[in-house]
Amino acid sequence: MSDGRRRGANDPQTKIQVSSLPQASDKKRIRVDTRPGRAERAWESKFPDRNRRPVRKVTTYPIRILIADDHAIFRDGLRRLLVTQEDFAVVAEARDSKEAVSLTRELKPDILLLDLAMPKVSGMEALRELAQDGSSVYTILLTAAIHPVEVAHALRLGARGVVLKESPPELLLSSIRSVCDGVCWVGSEAFKGWAQFEERPKSKSELTHREVEIISEIKAGSSNREIARTLSISEETVKRHLSNIFEKLAVSSRLELAVLASRHDLSL
Repeated sequence: MSDGRRRGANDPQTKIQVSSLPQASDKKRIRVDTRPGRAERAWESKFPDRNRRPVRKVTTYPIRILIADDHAIFRDGLRRLLVTQEDFAVVAEARDSKEAVSLTRELKPDILLLDLAMPKVSGMEALRELAQDGSSVYTILLTAAIHPVEVAHALRLGARGVVLKESPPELLLSSIRSVCDGVCWVGSEAFKGWAQFEERPKSKSELTHREVEIISEIKAGSSNREIARTLSISEETVKRHLSNIFEKLAVSSRLELAVLASRHDLSL
């Protein structure tokens, strides 16, 4: 059976590392890609915002999933995890973005689990091509690191989720089911939709200068300890500011905050 079209079977569960995001009290660092050109690249889409379409719930049983990743071991571990779930069926595997687009067109899966950093053609370019097709597939990006600007762009192109590759398996399973239920998923949290996300309060005027400073540090991927050191305040003070920021902007995770800040220029 070819590596690119391997069908799912009832294999034993294999643990994979696919990443939850730190909450306001966590001290772990969000890994942000800061290579030259990555954060600054213009991600303006020439397509309409695809997540402003009417919300569609996936009602097929089992949910048909296509895996796209250039690492065979990761694909195999992911397939072994997914086939332990009665409501999931892995219809095929793709080794690169070109094959992912081709198989999506041919098989019309419900969910595409798409690696962002694949050689030659990136996962973002595959997502752009599927957007151009008007594909109905719900795509969840899998990545080791992503800049908030890229998250915002991916959501505008129609991605329904972003999951970091260090996540516990249970989080990935939850993200798939949440996306099928009609909501978006970023990091470790579900939210009701990109359109609602765009319409949240987003004026700097309702934020204090200190809160704007902290948001800037969050966008840079700083931990609470690093923020405290940079701003010469205590970690407890950082946590209190983050709680206030989360409440004011109606976000529930650091990455969601960073995406919102990137989209609406809420940082320094």
